[in-house]
Amino acid sequence: MTAPSREPDHAPWLAIVGIGEDGRAGLSPAAAAALDAAELVYGGRRHLALAAPLAAETRPWPSPIDTAYPGILARRGRPTCILATGDPFHYGIGAELARLVPAQEIRAFPQPSAFSLAAARLGWSLPETACLTLHGRDLFGIVPHLQPGARILTLSWDGATPAAVAALLAERGFGGSRLTVLEAMGGPNERVRAARAQNFDLSEIAALNTVAVAVEAAPGARIVPLSPGLDDAWFENDGQLTKAEIRAVTLAALRPRAGETLWDLGAGAGSVSIEWCLRHPANRAVAVERRPDRAERIARNARALGVAPRVQVVVGGSLASLPALPSPRAVFVGGGVAEPGLLTACRDALPQDGRCVANAVTLEGEAALLAAFSEAGGALRRLSVAHAVPVGGLTGWRPAMPITQWVWTKP
Repeated sequence: MTAPSREPDHAPWLAIVGIGEDGRAGLSPAAAAALDAAELVYGGRRHLALAAPLAAETRPWPSPIDTAYPGILARRGRPTCILATGDPFHYGIGAELARLVPAQEIRAFPQPSAFSLAAARLGWSLPETACLTLHGRDLFGIVPHLQPGARILTLSWDGATPAAVAALLAERGFGGSRLTVLEAMGGPNERVRAARAQNFDLSEIAALNTVAVAVEAAPGARIVPLSPGLDDAWFENDGQLTKAEIRAVTLAALRPRAGETLWDLGAGAGSVSIEWCLRHPANRAVAVERRPDRAERIARNARALGVAPRVQVVVGGSLASLPALPSPRAVFVGGGVAEPGLLTACRDALPQDGRCVANAVTLEGEAALLAAFSEAGGALRRLSVAHAVPVGGLTGWRPAMPITQWVWTKP
C-alpha cells in the first residue's frame, strides 16, 4: 500500500487508544473523550468489549488485519478510533499505522505495556531485559537471547506458548530456567504463576499472557556465542560451508552495520547469511543457492538459530537471480565466483560505501578475483588454516585448502 504524503493537511483525526484489562476505568479523561468522539471504532473483539458501551459504529479487525487499512485511510479527516492493547507502539498496531498516516494527524493515548506491567510485578529493570514477541512469530526467535543470566519478557501467541517455550528451553540445555507466566495483567482475572522449564506443569493458561524467563544454562547448553565464527557443528551441511575461522574473517571484512541487507551468493549452508543477521536484530540477508536441497537446509539452519524471518532464501543461479533481489549494502560471493560477469554485477548493485567480499578455493575462482582486483582495486589476501590431528601416536598439522579473499568497498 502506498502511504499518503507525509505533509499533513488535516487536523488530528485518528485516535489510537491503548486499553487494558480494566477497560474504560483505566482510560484517562482525554483517552475516553477521544474514544467517545469517534464516529467509527476499530479493534479486536476483546478490545471492543472492554470499551463498551460505545455509541459509535464498531468494526472488529478482519483477518489479515492490514485489509482494514484502506478503509481507515479513506476516512482521513473524519474522527476515527483504533483500540489496542496497552502501548500501541510497542509491538502494536500504532507503528504500522504511523507508516501510513502522518504523525501530526494522530493522537495516541498509550497505557502501560505488558512489558512494563510484567517488569513491575517481578521487580525487573526493563533496560536490562530483552522484550520480545512470539505473537505470530517463530518460537525459535527467542534462541539468540538465551544467554546465561539473561532476563527475557515475551508476548505469547496463545495459552500454549508458555509450555512450548519451556520445552524449547529444556531441549537446548536451559531446563533450570524459571518461567513466570503473567495472565490478564491489570484486570480482575490477573494471575501470576511460575515453574522451571524442565518440569513445567502450569495448565489452563489464559490466551492473553506474557512469559518472563530468568535464564539458567546447564553445562553444555546450546548458547549462541556473541562473536562471529560459530563452530561448524551449529550448521547442518553437506560440506558446502564457509568454515568457522574463514567465516569469522569474512564477517569482519563485510563489516555489518545495523539495518543492512546482505546478498549471500552461492550460500551453501547459509552460515554467512545467518551470522550476518545474528550481528543485529535489524539486519536482513538474501541467501541465493542453486540447489533446492541446500536451499531447504539454509532455511532449517536459519530457524534453528532464531533468524529465519530475516533470511530470505532464493533458489537459482546467482547472476540470474540478482535483478529481482532487494538492494544490498554488502555482498558475499562464496560460491560460483568464477561465473562470468558476476563480480561486476555485484559491484554495480552496491551503493557508495557498499562492501563486496568474495572467497575462492579453485584456481579458476582465484583468477576471477585477480582480475577483479586488477580492474577495481580493493584488497587481496590468502587465508590458510591448519588443525592439529593425530599422526600415529603423535600430533601434527593438517592444513585446509587455502582461501583467496577479495575485499572491495565502492568509492
